Amino acid sequence: MEATPRLKAGIFVRALTRRAEVAGASAYVVRMGSEEAGALILKVARLDGTVLVLNQARDGKGALVWAQPLGGWADERRAADWCDKQVKFDPDVWIVEIEDRQGRAFVDEPIV
Repeated sequence: MEATPRLKAGIFVRALTRRAEVAGASAYVVRMGSEEAGALILKVARLDGTVLVLNQARDGKGALVWAQPLGGWADERRAADWCDKQVKFDPDVWIVEIEDRQGRAFVDEPIV
């Protein structure tokens, strides 16, 4: 079983932030990771104190999906604590925050 090739992290982040901005949302690189292959965490903020944290994962067939490590929408403090732990574990991780009142993530892959 062969996994789908992965786009370089830096290119993916730039495309994602552009997609969000074109749609009227704001996107910020909160933490810059490895340009080539850093993991990616998205924080989608609805600007009401809640955040959806998403991280890249692979499904059983090797396809890219977005997992919800906190089980859905969480408060900002819990999201920040989780992200801080991930940075300690993987210093190459990227963190992108999208501010969108509708809670859109602007990713094509499934959110599981």
